[in-house]
Amino acid sequence: MLNCMCSAWSASTLLLLLLLLLLEEPLLAQLLPGSCNFELGTCGYTSDPHYGSWAVNEEGHMISLDSDLQNPEERAVLISPVLEQQEWSCVRLVYQLTGNSSLLLHMRSAQHNFDRTLWKAHTASDSWLIASVDLPNTSKPYQILLEGRLEKTLQSSVAIFEIHIVPGYCIECNFEEHHLCGYSNSWNPNVNWYVGGSLASESNLLEAQRHYPRSGHYMYVDSVYAKQFQEVAYLTSPMTTAPMSGCLSFFYLRNQDRDNLFSVFTRDLLGHHEELWRPEAFVSMGWTYVSVDIKAPHPLEVVYEVAFNSPRGGYVAIDDISFSPDFCHNDTEPDFDPSVANCDFEDGLCLYSLEFRAWSRTSVRANMYRTGDHTTGTGYFLQTNTPFSSRGAHIDRLHGPLLPGNTKYCLSFFYLLHGFRKSDHALSVYIYDENNVALEKLWTLTGTDASRSVWHKVDLTYMKPMRSKVVFVSLCKTFWECGSVGLDDISVRVGDCQVTTVSIVTRCDFEQDLCGYVQDQEDSADWLRVRGVTPTSYTGPRGDHSTGVGFFLYIEASLMRPGHRARLLSPQLRGSSSAQCLLFNFHMYGSGTGILRVLLRRTDPPRDTVLWRRAGEQGVGWMRAAVDYHCDHAHQMVFEATRGPSLRSDIALDDIEFKQGPCEDHAESYSGFSEDFNDIESY
Repeated sequence: MLNCMCSAWSASTLLLLLLLLLLEEPLLAQLLPGSCNFELGTCGYTSDPHYGSWAVNEEGHMISLDSDLQNPEERAVLISPVLEQQEWSCVRLVYQLTGNSSLLLHMRSAQHNFDRTLWKAHTASDSWLIASVDLPNTSKPYQILLEGRLEKTLQSSVAIFEIHIVPGYCIECNFEEHHLCGYSNSWNPNVNWYVGGSLASESNLLEAQRHYPRSGHYMYVDSVYAKQFQEVAYLTSPMTTAPMSGCLSFFYLRNQDRDNLFSVFTRDLLGHHEELWRPEAFVSMGWTYVSVDIKAPHPLEVVYEVAFNSPRGGYVAIDDISFSPDFCHNDTEPDFDPSVANCDFEDGLCLYSLEFRAWSRTSVRANMYRTGDHTTGTGYFLQTNTPFSSRGAHIDRLHGPLLPGNTKYCLSFFYLLHGFRKSDHALSVYIYDENNVALEKLWTLTGTDASRSVWHKVDLTYMKPMRSKVVFVSLCKTFWECGSVGLDDISVRVGDCQVTTVSIVTRCDFEQDLCGYVQDQEDSADWLRVRGVTPTSYTGPRGDHSTGVGFFLYIEASLMRPGHRARLLSPQLRGSSSAQCLLFNFHMYGSGTGILRVLLRRTDPPRDTVLWRRAGEQGVGWMRAAVDYHCDHAHQMVFEATRGPSLRSDIALDDIEFKQGPCEDHAESYSGFSEDFNDIESY
């Protein structure tokens, strides 16, 4: 009996000792498939054979792309194994760029023609950098791609030290990893955030004050070396890369011996910040749990700020930052869809209402004197004081739907002017509250804002604490000065108009460059990227389709002979098992306008198939085309323009876009100019 008791005691003691040993180990994040430190190989990552090759360092721990081993302007694409992770996860890259190089991270799905760009970097560094990229949950298998690019300079390289994929969101962290989940400390010579716990120096923090019974790490800042008034330390999370809303929580420990200020706020790409939380108590009795709701419709980072006024300001510590997609407070307004305030007027006024009926919904066939709508060129838009009407001086207000307060909105719309002698105040934008009281004038048209007969885009950012609505006001005081104002394609999204997510290559408006589109080397002319009016009279657009003052592509007939062709080739498309929609805007105006065709080009076997065609003059305004097609093999789209018999035959292109699914699924972009060639030939 005694032997049995001794044996039992020994076993339980061993279990207890084992448990204590486990508790002493830091809780490291679980690594998901797709993680690799390149120590024993590439972990299933392969180089795309169509581009350059990544090389594993002979001593391991790194994979790189070097200018000494590659051709100028070379790029190499590293493809992960197929991943199936249905929950949110975070990719953390430890990388370095030298010279003129860049690194991009894409997400590839079998249902899409294009790879979706999630993150990119092009800043050279003398040290290793950490990037954190959120991967939203998906039920479809996917791959991640790492694309390195090198320019025509020596000493350019791209190197990746490790790829870690962990469950959860990138702003989550328990500070057990050596890279601290990508959190960064804004260096201050006197006060900084440090790692505490385990073997790290504790300063004036007590070992027994951890909020869980194990040996682990946390972040802390104290005032021991504070020398000046308002010494500030910042601990900053990685920038979010996907829209996310939910509950941000963390533990904190605070002792305000003399004086310190502690707050948590968010900061966007423009540097605008918004306070999330600050403690009410000066001293916390042990570790204290905090939860606060956060909405991140655009990239932002969470900043933990502590300021000291003297060396006896005390200390602050934080630990176990986590995030849940469920709001932590019942009174937080749920996410809503701001597109309820969108309207292209194709099917009516949507949720907008008129006050005096000076605006009218109209559709015109574009000609020398009249411009069609912005959406498709043949659809509907709102217009005040329409041509040939007897109305002179007028005022009218177009009221939008009420939207929740405490949210930043980006309002976009297009306007068109005809016949004004003085355009001051011809169109203004106000913010009204729910009692129809004007809160602010956001914007007004002045005499120098725009040329006539061209659709111009306006982007406005606003935020109000209460429920509010957008009101468009058109005012003309005297009969002799009045013309007409057109309004079309109103859209509202959450966020700042100046803050955008990483660009996706499925759309190109040619504002920055050709977006990877290239000229065919075997044709007889090139597409030209220009802005403004084309040089040949009575042909070509007055401005681009995107903004009215931006760039577009066109062929200049005076530089070509009749029958000459210019071909523009899209980037390579992988092919997809599902239906695809090609959308683009075109302009064909002039007495001798030639032919515009869209062809699908396959390389294996070589073959061009016509998907869409227009010949001759189509109208003085921009028109939108939608083309349904299906191709499950690698291919390119070819935009081919053929010059007509006269010099007045310019053809223009703008806003090319690819979308998954049939074009009719994208009602906001659908124009009616759809042609489906799947019944003629399968690809």
